[in-house]
Amino acid sequence: MPDTTMYPPIDAHEIFKLDVGHGHQLYVEICGNPIGRPVLVVHGGPGAGCVPEHRRFFDPHVYRIIIFDQRGAGRSTLLGAVDHNTTPDLVSDIEKLRARLGIDRWMLFGGSWGSTLSLAYAAANPDRVAAMILRGSWLARPEDVEWHMTGLRALAPDRWEAFAAPIPEEERGEMLEAYWRRLSDPDPARRLFAARAWCAYEQHFTKLVPTASATARPDDELVALARIEAHYFRNGCFLDPEALIAGAARLRDVPTVIVHGRYDWLARLEAAWTLAKCWPTATLEIVPDAAHSAFEPGVAARLVAATDRFAKLVSWS
Repeated sequence: MPDTTMYPPIDAHEIFKLDVGHGHQLYVEICGNPIGRPVLVVHGGPGAGCVPEHRRFFDPHVYRIIIFDQRGAGRSTLLGAVDHNTTPDLVSDIEKLRARLGIDRWMLFGGSWGSTLSLAYAAANPDRVAAMILRGSWLARPEDVEWHMTGLRALAPDRWEAFAAPIPEEERGEMLEAYWRRLSDPDPARRLFAARAWCAYEQHFTKLVPTASATARPDDELVALARIEAHYFRNGCFLDPEALIAGAARLRDVPTVIVHGRYDWLARLEAAWTLAKCWPTATLEIVPDAAHSAFEPGVAARLVAATDRFAKLVSWS
């Protein structure tokens, strides 16, 4: 992690659970300036959860930093649950959290799937969004899911073979459904075996030079992440991709920075380019030596620079 770029580690000064119905309770933490400019961190996955390092993209003297784990993710209850877990549910949850905190307008800081969810929320609640910073933009189109499941084979056939290993040859024509059956298996060992392969495959593409392994997560979080991602993928992420892009075109009055690694193979640069073409007031910043992760040095530097610039915006309230 580039300590010279990001702000020093800080602790949360408020932690609570937000009941959003059907047994789901969202983990929420707040740090930084209690009366500062509110920013919501929207994590990826779906199902990945937030980490303490997400706090470090923001000047804690300026920002009221709000971090939450989405339904079924991280420290939220019910971990790994896919019932009543859709994009409209998540958009509704964000709005409930805003109301709970008494915030009129806030900035959205979303990466990967978090960029998708941020766009969906902003399209539904444009008057509540003061600014947006999107990283590793992903548009949830059928071709994006297909690329994730099979297209990456062209770039890393060895990694794809490891990903395909839990699936018999005769089922590989429908990799997503084959994985879903295993991630839903009554046998916990079979679910975990599939989840480890799923998450290791994805983790390989997050950085230009892969380092840590996704299997460092606790077993229950590995299964939750893989299962929630598969649930969303097989349901078209509960989104109309054309509506998502059209919604972005209507956000021209929302100051926005789109940061994308040139060698991001999980969320291809074409997605960020498509957004920027239909959103002329958004600024696209292509990082020449980075892949997908927010913690690539070049990406982290651009993200911190963007939050510092937006801290000086006059039209916040």
